[in-house]
Amino acid sequence: MIHFLPLLLLIISCPLSQSNQFCDSGYGCGAYEGGLSRSSSSKILIKGGTVVNAHHQEVADVYVEDGIIVAVKPNIKVSDDVTVLDATGKLVMPGGIDPHTHFAMECLGIESIDDFYSGQAAALAGGTTMHIDFVIPVDGSLSAGLEAYVEKAKNSCMDYGFHMVITKWDDVVEREMEIMVKEKGINSFKFFLAYKGALMINDELLLEGLKKCKSLGAMAMVHAENGDAVFEGQKKIIELGITGPEGHALSRPPLLEGEATARAIRLAGFVNTPLYVVHVMSIDAMDEIARAQTSGQRVVGEPLVGTDHCSFNSTQKALGIDDFRKIPNGVNGIEERMHLVWDTMVESGQISAIDYVRVTSTECAKLFNIYPRKGAILAGSDADIIIFNPNSSFEISASSHHSRSDTNVYEGIRGKGKVEVTISGGRVVWENDDLKVVPGSGKYVEMPPYNYLFDGIDKAETTYLSSLRAPVKRSRATS
Repeated sequence: MIHFLPLLLLIISCPLSQSNQFCDSGYGCGAYEGGLSRSSSSKILIKGGTVVNAHHQEVADVYVEDGIIVAVKPNIKVSDDVTVLDATGKLVMPGGIDPHTHFAMECLGIESIDDFYSGQAAALAGGTTMHIDFVIPVDGSLSAGLEAYVEKAKNSCMDYGFHMVITKWDDVVEREMEIMVKEKGINSFKFFLAYKGALMINDELLLEGLKKCKSLGAMAMVHAENGDAVFEGQKKIIELGITGPEGHALSRPPLLEGEATARAIRLAGFVNTPLYVVHVMSIDAMDEIARAQTSGQRVVGEPLVGTDHCSFNSTQKALGIDDFRKIPNGVNGIEERMHLVWDTMVESGQISAIDYVRVTSTECAKLFNIYPRKGAILAGSDADIIIFNPNSSFEISASSHHSRSDTNVYEGIRGKGKVEVTISGGRVVWENDDLKVVPGSGKYVEMPPYNYLFDGIDKAETTYLSSLRAPVKRSRATS
């Protein structure tokens, strides 16, 4: 079962952005006055639903043309050639954004079973309309890694962005980071404190990376586990004769995530740059993040709404049947996330529909500086929209999901609330349990630097530095 304590942490204490460039003041902004004439099949009217954004909800119509939301207001009139979707009694919300996926990723010499096409198709069936994947460098080269991932993404059927992983440090990597931010639309870099002998970096590299991220206005991200301790834990568990999958959890107890999270937070505080801790799993890590946020540090804890979707089939998983260290890490989640969060959090009364939109879409768009193009139902935003029926039900099964994996970690879970329609880039791609996607129709979304977490950083640092004094008076000794 999915764990939602980290999700509650994000809802309760994640610093909220204040920027809202389009229409926070109301729903009519940018709308055409009077009726709307249409002459192409790319025009859609969503009629009579409750439009939910991260700041407000209201019964209104939504008019879409050529992939863009043109108007959001009551009683929009259109011509007969418009596709009309009746959303009466339903919720009209921004499509989900998954900030953490690994499609077609190599792990232990094999590749995750979902590529950009199948993984994105699964996402669309579940109401997620954009994701951000992680580029793995090739022999340490960021440019070569990006080139490889651009090729992998050629068959994309929905919009996507890229984070970049940093695995080594030298002058070339430092220059390439600048190119990624200034020319390639990448505004975030991930540092692994785990996976010794593979992706893991040391504290010296992390410090250099944090400083560079700050200078570029890029978000520093960390996979926070103590890799040295996990390596020792794995050896210890194997020596005890525990070779099955339970050894994975036993060899990496929560305190190791807590330690690495605390270390990364303190180093980011030393550099004075924002920090994003990925896939927060433990109370130990959550407590460290909450403590830092309470003190005013700019730290974000990614809940498991960022799915880390990295699926492998049962044959691939069986490669580690005699040694848990050889099991490729990863499970599904991108198709299931929107339903699970609604049922577990909203249906149970723990959060509102407005909170749901913020957590599943809007805050991610703001963190990666693509709001309000993404993450909003506002005039001028991309037409990435879901129509959600809170009274319908769902059941999760590998027999009906759209991932290429033959298993599903949430097998058999039933709940209330269902995505009935998904609109991606102004096209209806999911309706009546029917998926209609087009390979190559997805677009790469460039993400500019300096999100809202960087607001005021330079001023705060100047104030701090100006407060420093040398109170000890010194004089040279005389003979």
